[in-house]
Amino acid sequence: MEDVTQVRPGVHLVHGSDTNWVILTEGDAVTLVDTGYRNDRDQLIASLEAVGRRPEDLTAILITHAHADHIGSARHLGETYDVPVLMHPGEVPHARREFLHQVTPGQILRNSWRPGVVPWARRVIRSGGTADVRVPRAEAFPDLPDPLEPLDLPGRPVPVHTPGHTGGHCAYHLPQAGVLITGDALVTGHPTSRVRGPQLLPSMFQHDWDGALGALRVMGALEADVLLPGHGPAHDGSPAAATEQARRAAA
Repeated sequence: MEDVTQVRPGVHLVHGSDTNWVILTEGDAVTLVDTGYRNDRDQLIASLEAVGRRPEDLTAILITHAHADHIGSARHLGETYDVPVLMHPGEVPHARREFLHQVTPGQILRNSWRPGVVPWARRVIRSGGTADVRVPRAEAFPDLPDPLEPLDLPGRPVPVHTPGHTGGHCAYHLPQAGVLITGDALVTGHPTSRVRGPQLLPSMFQHDWDGALGALRVMGALEADVLLPGHGPAHDGSPAAATEQARRAAA
């Protein structure tokens, strides 16, 4: 599949409908980071098959944050294959839709004059972005005695709390692979942005703008040489340089 790119052995970035997900493999076992829109499901299954795996091989689904374009198939996969759907404790009630930190129709309407917003909004509807994708069985990943300790999952991801885009947003650091999965705390492109390269999403998508800037500082302190964002292509370079570029673009 041309939408599936091997970034490192056992680490694949997949481009869905304006949104990415990441496949981490270790032997026959798989960790899936995010699941795209609901209508990306066939492509998601095909991407697992493209790396020689099946949904039955999933050990866990990790969520960066509970927006509709990142949890579209999380409930289906979790319930169908009895796979835990794990995320930061602060994001669990968001995934269960006890509240919603997501751009509203009114915000989209007020920003409809911006280039790319109307075509993007149409694709959101076609992709299932307005569907009920709540995850009633969402779980917090286990408490770790050391914040730098990896989860006992394929890929050995280390959760990094990066609130701002949402309150419980998490990046995932793969120190052994030199990879940082940034989710929407840092992206490299978006249909509603004319900027290319490392950047924050436009302010209408941010729950807490100051928090989003703070998340850049957190990620900038990590060691990696490739960043895998929730939107846009992979970025070669250090988190320090990428987050500084994003800060300049935001200013």
